[in-house]
Amino acid sequence: MSGRTRLGVGSGVLAVVTTVYLRVVRPWQLTWGATQAEVAAAMPGDELVARPVFDATRAITIQAPPAAVWPWLVQVGVGRAGWYSYDLLDNLGRPSADRILPEHQGLTVGDVVPMSPDGTQGVTVQSMHAPNSMVWGSPGTSWAWQLEPLGHGATRLVTRIRSRPQPTPFSLAFAVLLELADIWMLRRMLLTVRRRAAD
Repeated sequence: MSGRTRLGVGSGVLAVVTTVYLRVVRPWQLTWGATQAEVAAAMPGDELVARPVFDATRAITIQAPPAAVWPWLVQVGVGRAGWYSYDLLDNLGRPSADRILPEHQGLTVGDVVPMSPDGTQGVTVQSMHAPNSMVWGSPGTSWAWQLEPLGHGATRLVTRIRSRPQPTPFSLAFAVLLELADIWMLRRMLLTVRRRAAD
């Protein structure tokens, strides 16, 4: 096979993979678990990122009231309760908490939800309305949580991440991470919160 033929085959494969990702995988990962109404609805924090490039709304139903789910969200972060996801990747290899940690329940507006080992890098708490909504944000990114009470003591937990990366190497790398890895981490986080809050 000549170099030109290999290049043509490679380009064709890339075109097919890109098309499948944009038409099938991306819509699924941007709306995992969420209804069309939840995706279309406004959420707290939407105003922080105008014209987002990445706009993902995910949701899950938890068999526990909002007041029982809220503490699990308030305590997240590296060096705190972890992220309830793949601990080797996002919590320095330490297991995420499997109980409510009273020492990490004092989160307030202006605090940083840590994402770095030293606790200095992360997202800042923009608003909190316990136990119904909380918004985190950093320049170009917002991350909102909404807890809607359902009948029979259950909660609909909806989360939205919106991002419009800045033209810097770090921001562009973060945008690629959001696009390719965010769904796997967040899906696992939501499933873990559902299991632990309902226990």
